[in-house]
Amino acid sequence: MTVLPADGLSLAAEFPAPAHEHWQRLVEGVLRKSGKDAEGSAAEEALSTTVEDGLITRPLYTSRDSAPDAGYPGFAPFTRGSKPEGNAADGWDVRQRHSLADPARLNEAVLADLENGVTSLWLTVGGATGVPVPALAGALDGVYLDLAPVVLDAGGETDAAATELLRICAERGIDLASVRGNLGADPFGAGARTGAEPDLSAAVQWAQRCTRELPGLRALTVDALPYHEAGGSAAEELGASLATGVALLRALTDAGLSVEDACGQLEFRYAATADQFLTIAKLRAARRLWSRVAEVCGAAGAGAQRQHAVTSSVMMTRRDPWVNMLRTTLACLGAGVGGADSVTVLPFDHALGLPDAFARRIARNTSTILLEESHLARVIDPAGGSWYVERLTAELADAAWSFFQEIEGAGGQAAALRSGMIGERLAATWAARSKDLARRKEPITGVSEFPQLSERPVEREPVPAGPAPASDGLPRLRRDEAFEALRARSDAHLAATGERPKVFLAALGPAAAHTARVSFAANLFQAGGIEPVHGPVPVDAASVAAAFRACGATVACLCSSDALYAEQAAAVAGALGSAGALRVFLAGRPAGYTGVDEYVFAGSDVVAVLSSLLDRMDVA
Repeated sequence: MTVLPADGLSLAAEFPAPAHEHWQRLVEGVLRKSGKDAEGSAAEEALSTTVEDGLITRPLYTSRDSAPDAGYPGFAPFTRGSKPEGNAADGWDVRQRHSLADPARLNEAVLADLENGVTSLWLTVGGATGVPVPALAGALDGVYLDLAPVVLDAGGETDAAATELLRICAERGIDLASVRGNLGADPFGAGARTGAEPDLSAAVQWAQRCTRELPGLRALTVDALPYHEAGGSAAEELGASLATGVALLRALTDAGLSVEDACGQLEFRYAATADQFLTIAKLRAARRLWSRVAEVCGAAGAGAQRQHAVTSSVMMTRRDPWVNMLRTTLACLGAGVGGADSVTVLPFDHALGLPDAFARRIARNTSTILLEESHLARVIDPAGGSWYVERLTAELADAAWSFFQEIEGAGGQAAALRSGMIGERLAATWAARSKDLARRKEPITGVSEFPQLSERPVEREPVPAGPAPASDGLPRLRRDEAFEALRARSDAHLAATGERPKVFLAALGPAAAHTARVSFAANLFQAGGIEPVHGPVPVDAASVAAAFRACGATVACLCSSDALYAEQAAAVAGALGSAGALRVFLAGRPAGYTGVDEYVFAGSDVVAVLSSLLDRMDVA
């Protein structure tokens, strides 16, 4: 009989301890097989990826990847969470956004959400898309305002909306001390969108009143969404929010509030994207940074940042919107693991217009599944201790702090917005990202990758038109914009002529030789709304002209292996040109074949290629 040692059985006892260098040698072997010659750390660097803000994600993280001490949950620097128990007590607050001008429809939607898992309401009030301030009482009919926190998003009507909300509570006999939520005063966010100088007077007055009389209400929102939606990176979003928070702290303390009370009036709102690890790191870094600000202000214990995470509208697509359910699920998971106090999942049809009841149900059930069935909140700081997450958190915090210092050096948040410094920085970031999107280095499933031209579009009631975007305010951008413009041209052509523009895929040789590039080319052209046709399969120089004329296309693309291109490309391209092809493409790297006008390959600027092609095909 074998007797186990007193300290138990070590499962790795019979194996030598692995060395980092040994792993690198294995990587070298893999790289050599793919034609790359690199050794040691260079081999590891070859597998690293540069992401936004100049951050580099490496293929392997170990205990050698040091990061600042994250502390304990509920204690400074609050990296691991603002509360000692994290979300383990009752999960995160499921906050649903509502933007309906009709108070009766809004009330119906609000009650349905509260009865089915939503725990707080985020209401657009005033303007073209929100419920009018005088109709707020009808919209909240039947809502227990002492149980369901309300967050207002009223822009320039915040003062009137906040006054009306408290009047409704008093009229219903609710003790105002028990009312919870956020009045949503956001002078810098509003200024960022409109280009107007932020007016802090009303926001400061509400913060003073909430501190004195309304302990369950916060007055101010530090909304980072305008910077994210204008194309900003994670670090830029954090840096701008930090500068906004500091500007509000200055205003509140100048008005007589203590640093502790001023911090207690702020709630920070961040975007959560489908990049789950970046979302996790962003929320953890945001808490660490705000803790540092509070520490410098002499109130280290007040640095527990209150966070509201909202699934990104930038990542939402209008084509194949069902995929948005997957994107928002990943974003919600990242927000929950990252420690957000409240999470809003936007409906999958958010980019199309007003969401229907099904879309709202899926949105609220996303949190419910993660909380009740996946038990995501039962672990405090689930990502804590991961060498990758801790390192990414630290590097992101450093990059965000650097941008924050740039803003402060420019005179603070108001001055940086006024001068255009922030807008220019975000525009440069978006321009770089747009190149990655156009080259499909950052793929968009259902749009730039795997589009489905035959799918019927999802239609929704349009959102009422608001005022035209301010020319000097920050724009609202979407990842799918360039491809959406191409698809819209194709749709218009279909409506006018009864058919989409077509491209003939000339498949050369056996299936084993042409299938991969046929799939690649079909995918690429459909991203621009151009329908691929390829029959018969395969073709050669003798048969391609008849096949091309029969399909009704005006352009063609050769698809096969490099070996067959060397044998047949020039002849087939010449036959297509003689048959009247306006443009002959080849799926593969440029090789100088006679008769081939253009090459499409992984990494080429797909948007430029397709836009030029639609021009040649007279698709207006």
